[in-house]
Amino acid sequence: MSNQTEGNLRNLIVVGDRVLIKPKKISIKTKAGLYLPAGYQEKEEIQTGFVVKCGPGYPIPVQADDGGEPWKQNDENVRYIPLQAKKGDLAIFLQKGAIEIMFNDDKYFIVPQHSILLLERDEELFT
Repeated sequence: MSNQTEGNLRNLIVVGDRVLIKPKKISIKTKAGLYLPAGYQEKEEIQTGFVVKCGPGYPIPVQADDGGEPWKQNDENVRYIPLQAKKGDLAIFLQKGAIEIMFNDDKYFIVPQHSILLLERDEELFT
């Protein structure tokens, strides 16, 4: 991914339990060498791609401390249960739950955590 694209992606904020995924390049041939018709792979129920950005996770409310001072300003503190996906993971996900977007002429999917079936992580990327 180029620095220009990565810089523009920095402006995107993924919300909640969603993950931004860049789909893998799709082969136009089968292993036997037959060419597939245009759009064949895009209609598959299961897609693969690389995780580009992750949301903060599932929000859980913080219990308010009812100290008896109603005039105090009540700040909404929210904690999050983090997601399993990390940037750089290869994700296998259900296309049915994904939303396809175009950003800077590149195709991405916004996928909720529950639509991700499997993550493949290269631990060497994170060390």
